[in-house]
Order: sequence, then structure tokens, then C-alpha cells
Amino acid sequence: MGRKQSKIIKKVRKKLLGTSHLLDDIGVALDLNLPSQIPTSIPKGSKCTVCKGSKNICGKTKCPLLSRLDAYLKLEPMMERKEIEGASPPGVFVGRIGYPKVYVGPLVPPFYGDTSLFDTPEQWFGKSMDEIVRFRLRLIRGKIRADIRDPYDNGMIEETRITALSEKPVEIELNLKSKPSKRFVLSDSVQPIGPSAIVKKLKVGNVKLNHHIENAYYDTDLKSSEAILNIYNDGISVTKIQKALSLGAFGLEKKRRLVPTRWSITAVDSIISQKMMDKVKTQPIINEFRVYESNYLDNRFEILMIPEAWKYETMEAWYPGTIWNPDRHQIHIYGDSEGYRGRSNYASIGGCYYAARLAVNEALMKEKRQATVIIMREAHPGYIMPVGVWQVRENVRNALNQRPLKYNNLKEALSRIKSKLDIRLDNWVDQSDLLKDTLYQRKLTEFVMTP
Repeated sequence: MGRKQSKIIKKVRKKLLGTSHLLDDIGVALDLNLPSQIPTSIPKGSKCTVCKGSKNICGKTKCPLLSRLDAYLKLEPMMERKEIEGASPPGVFVGRIGYPKVYVGPLVPPFYGDTSLFDTPEQWFGKSMDEIVRFRLRLIRGKIRADIRDPYDNGMIEETRITALSEKPVEIELNLKSKPSKRFVLSDSVQPIGPSAIVKKLKVGNVKLNHHIENAYYDTDLKSSEAILNIYNDGISVTKIQKALSLGAFGLEKKRRLVPTRWSITAVDSIISQKMMDKVKTQPIINEFRVYESNYLDNRFEILMIPEAWKYETMEAWYPGTIWNPDRHQIHIYGDSEGYRGRSNYASIGGCYYAARLAVNEALMKEKRQATVIIMREAHPGYIMPVGVWQVRENVRNALNQRPLKYNNLKEALSRIKSKLDIRLDNWVDQSDLLKDTLYQRKLTEFVMTP
């Protein structure tokens, strides 16, 4: 590793203390290279689309769009008590407010049984918005104060960590300091989470650990990135890996840290996809233009693969009436891209960029091919509530699991995409770095080759 790369990694480690033990790879470090301040060159009227309730660009302490949803979310009577007993899916959550001193704790419904579906997004595709919200908001979030730099100084944190490593639902008893608050965690990065309260006492029942994750947990000489890749290659789901990472289960013994849930999601997507990209770039290029499609939760995805070397772009268009676009008349469209050499900073559209990139590289790895990939997403008014980046990952996975539509040229492929999307194609081209480059290069090539 060169001196310049070492400096970059060191710089990003200082910014993201909780993820510093993950930053051994320059590609991952650049992926997570957050700007020191929010960029101010945001198009008029599109602040909400860029912020997605996480950056407080408008200056308000709580997102006003998310606040409007509170009135629709009712707390079940059985959850309005201080003693909660139930089977955690298993589910855990590490907050980021107050960082580096944050709230950590298990997610527990007030009943027993097989609750594994409640925290397994890989099994949610096809579920309705009502179904997802219903079982997510039945999870009570226990809150235990912790310093991310010392993940082992609290017995209740250790109990929560063991819960995160479990193969099956875990019986938990929570003794809370007060009744759960009637406020909820809604984010474009993290799946919805129900009411919360400070934990006074925590009792965890018998736990059956996932042996792949358990092996990495007890291997204190194994780097976090290596542990993540090993476990993923063993067939463990991204969600399970993310939960274990957030509770400081991986890494060299003295470098282990708690990682806020939203950061752990992006870190896992980035680490795995970066490794895959290195291999994808050595594979043959596809032979034709392809279009893949998916439509779920009123999110419409059109994915274009171009027979050229690896490049990647994802764009989002938010219609009036969708959660992140309060504008009554204008559609907001924006995106991020990377060339063959990757990115130099964190994608402005957030974790969905990396979630989709992982799904794309999974498909290319399986086929042993490479391509230029452009994702176009239209979020329509039916997408009334953010449910997390999992829906982007699973939408893209679903699209790429289908048989592709194949075309001999770019014009035919774009004609198909044009027929499926509501937004005019020239609007997508204006926003897209890769589409503009491809169209320009093809016109230039045709000009040079003209006799």
C-alpha cells in the first residue's frame, strides 16, 4: 500500500471511529469517505430527497416528513408496560445519536414463538407495506448506554451481542425503566423499528450460536473485513453479518468496536461488493445489451447492462407525494456513479448505492462476466414510508434473477426502458454520467469509422 493510500485510510478512520477497524482496504475507505460537511449545492426544492431524514439539512431537529407518519402508527396495548417478555428474531440495534456514546440493545416483541421473519429482510420481498410495518413496529427496542470504543464493559451489552450471534429466536425478558415511548425509528437506511425504553435489567435465555459467526467471534486474530468475507462465502445472509458486526463481534481483539446499525449495513455491502468487483473486472465482458426489471412497493427498477468494462451507476427519481419529495409538482432525480477504478468518496444517495452494487456484483460473479451497469429507480407515491436499503438490494436481486431481455444495440435497449418508465428518457440521460458517456463515445466511434 502506498503512502497516499495510507493517508486516506488514516483520514477516514478519524472520521468514522466506530468503523476504523474495518478500513484496511483502500476501496472500502473511499466508499465510506463521508464529506466533512453537507454539500450546499443542492438543487432548490430537493433538500428532502438528498437528506432522507438523516442529515438535518433543513435545520430541524426531527424530520417533519417522518413526524407526519407518527399519527398513523399505533402502539399495541400489550406493549404499554415496563416488563416485556418475548422471542427476539434475533434483532439488535445500535444507534448513532450522541456518538461515540450511543444506545445499544435487543429488539423484542411482547410475545413468544417463531419471530425470525421480523428481522430477516431477505425473506420480505413480496410482502406488503402493511405487513412489513406491522411486524416491525411490534419490536420493542431496549436501550443500553454504551461507548462504541469499549464494547465489553457492560454485561447487558454482552448479552445483546450473544443475541445477535444466535441462529434462532432468543427468549428475552426486559425490565424497563419506563413504558416504551410512542416514537419509532424510520429511516431510508434501516428497516422500521418500534417503540423504545431504557433497560433496567436484561435476561437472555438459551442461545444457539451460528457456528460460522461464532468461529469468527472467537478468532481475535482475524481482521473484520476477512471475517465478513469468510462468513458471507459460507452462505450467511448479509443481515446476519451486519447485526454481528454492529455489536463488535469481529476484528482484532483490541480493535473491536460497536458500529451504529446504519453504518454497519453500508460497511458490509461495501466490503463484500469491493472484493467481488476485483474479481468481476478479470472476467469476460457480456456479449449483448441487457435489460432487467423489478417492481415492488411501488418502486420500479430498470437495469441496463452494456457490453463494456465494469462501470456502475444508480439513479433515483422521487415522485411528488413520495416520502422524500414533499414538492407537489416536480419530480426529483439524482444519482451517483463510479468508473473502472471505483469511487473516491461516499455516495451522496447513501446506503442504497452500495446495497444495489452488492446485488449487481453477486449476479456478475455468478455468471463470471463483467459489464457497465446502470440502475434507474422510480419511487412512486405508493412508497409512503421508508423501509430501509434492503428493499433496494432485494429489488435488484429480484430483477437480476429473472431472464434478461437481450438486444443487439443500445437504441433497442433504451427503447424498452423508455416504455417501462414514466419519466422521459432524456431526463435520465441528462442526469446520468454513464449514459451520456456511452452515447457520446458511440457517436464519436461512428464518426471516426465513417468512410
